[in-house]
Amino acid sequence: MPDASAPRRRLWRTGAPVPDTYQFPPHERATMPGSPATPEHPTARRVAYFLTGILLGLTGGFGNALIAANLPNIQGTLGLYSNEAAWLSTAYLMTNVCMNLLLIKFRQQFGLNVFIRIFLGAYVALTLAHLFVHGFGTAVAVRAASGIAAGALSTLSLFYFIQSMPARWRLKGIVLGVGVPQLATPLARLFSSDLLEFGGWRTLYLFELGLALLSLAAVALLRLPPSERIKVFEKLDLLTFALFAPGIALLCAVLGQGRIVWWTDTAWLGWALCGAIALLAAALLVEHNRANPLLNTRWLSSGDIARFAVVATLVRLLLSEQSFGSVGLLAALGVGNDQLIGLFAVVSAATVAGLVVSVLTVSPQNLGLPIVAALALIAAGSFLDARATNLVRPRDFYLSQALLGFAAAIFMGPALLFGMIRALRKGPSHIVSFTALFGITQSLGGLAGSALLGTFQVAREKFHSNMLVQSVRLTDPLDAARLQAGAGAYARVLGDPALRQAEGGALLSQQFTREANVLAFNDVFLAIGILSCAAVLWVGWLVVRARRLAAASAAPAAPAAPAASPATPRTPAPATVPAANVAPAAPPAGGSQDSR
Repeated sequence: MPDASAPRRRLWRTGAPVPDTYQFPPHERATMPGSPATPEHPTARRVAYFLTGILLGLTGGFGNALIAANLPNIQGTLGLYSNEAAWLSTAYLMTNVCMNLLLIKFRQQFGLNVFIRIFLGAYVALTLAHLFVHGFGTAVAVRAASGIAAGALSTLSLFYFIQSMPARWRLKGIVLGVGVPQLATPLARLFSSDLLEFGGWRTLYLFELGLALLSLAAVALLRLPPSERIKVFEKLDLLTFALFAPGIALLCAVLGQGRIVWWTDTAWLGWALCGAIALLAAALLVEHNRANPLLNTRWLSSGDIARFAVVATLVRLLLSEQSFGSVGLLAALGVGNDQLIGLFAVVSAATVAGLVVSVLTVSPQNLGLPIVAALALIAAGSFLDARATNLVRPRDFYLSQALLGFAAAIFMGPALLFGMIRALRKGPSHIVSFTALFGITQSLGGLAGSALLGTFQVAREKFHSNMLVQSVRLTDPLDAARLQAGAGAYARVLGDPALRQAEGGALLSQQFTREANVLAFNDVFLAIGILSCAAVLWVGWLVVRARRLAAASAAPAAPAAPAASPATPRTPAPATVPAANVAPAAPPAGGSQDSR
């Protein structure tokens, strides 16, 4: 009999694009429309897909990492206030969270090629325009476009990694797709200082533009297999998005600006929070009463998914110890980005090691254990940092931050797979809801982590500063000696004794502020460690309970096992069947999901 797949094989071997109308065999079709098919590839093409996945993942991650790592420099160069500079990262998260709701349906209805051309092309155009029009408004617009492009690039990176893996390793491809973008944050601190010294902030944008152009060229030269397209958009989707997007944007604005302009001192924060609550509640109300919702509120509020959302948000919040805690403490002690290269080289190596371990050990049956291990590592790293003094330097954080980098890498893949397996068990329609939930937990979790930890640090700094100042007595010989030592530093430039005494007092006040900041950051580290320990106990109990329930449900089926013929292969338990098809491009059971 002639081989029905021979024309398809010839197309892939020659590198010619396969038309969107081509029908792949059932075992190569994707689980859901909008995802590329998974035909067999020669080794050389798999390597090319793998390298392209790395490029796309890092390009999407660098969009925000380069700005976050160099925000003080960009703020000074553009002449921005601190609250204005904070809008750059906030605008990125606003669009990144919102677009996750529509990107899946967009590629399902219009296809991957249109998806790539529109979002990646717009990102390239805006980044190029910003090189010629440099102001606060265009900077915010580019960050917003970067947030949209990052959502598209992370999806494409995931697809390219899946294409690079044989069928039995597709779970490993998913872990790589979600883990590689995390490398962008520590890598950005390794070389971005040199880019700034070379040509200022424009060099950062040139680098970002170069990565975007390389990504655009890579996806044009190495196309993904075609995907099925179906009509999925409904009129109520636009209403939901019109309510959900501004609600999330207002919530991001509150979290991003509250710590800077202060929560109780700025009236618009309260109005924005009220607006966010009203808009999000209206969006959820619309979705709750729809036949085909974007956000399946009943499934999202179920026990497993609600607990998953809490755990995922909590872990992302705790991981802010690295971006806010250790870096913030070192910045308060006068350490600049160029002195952090060694520290983040260690963090990058630890992140790569964690990603490798996660890829090698990922198992659908043990997704809870890596999450417990990640929480335990966060607790260990936080307790190590809680002993900081004003003499600490980046080398003192090598071990603790390596633990946190490793924890972040081993957490992301299992967390994504945990929710994706449960979404696929309910049907492909639940993937949109899960993707939106996962994006919200990670983006808003990180933003809320910086906001809450920063607020806690400011409150503790004021407390410790007050306690230190109250302990000063000029009648105490030691305190008087400190004041005189500070005044003596100005003896050669100030002849007035009263003025020298005032300057000595100001210098002593600066020392108190520095010590209060160190103590406050220690409190932050200690609080993160305690929360992490509590989370370890809670998540560990959930894992043990889930195993007991699985064992109890499997126990009644045990007596029937001897009745099977020895020559008959045993079928896997129903609970493990969806795990084999968890990858977005994995073949569906019987192909029924593709036809919908």
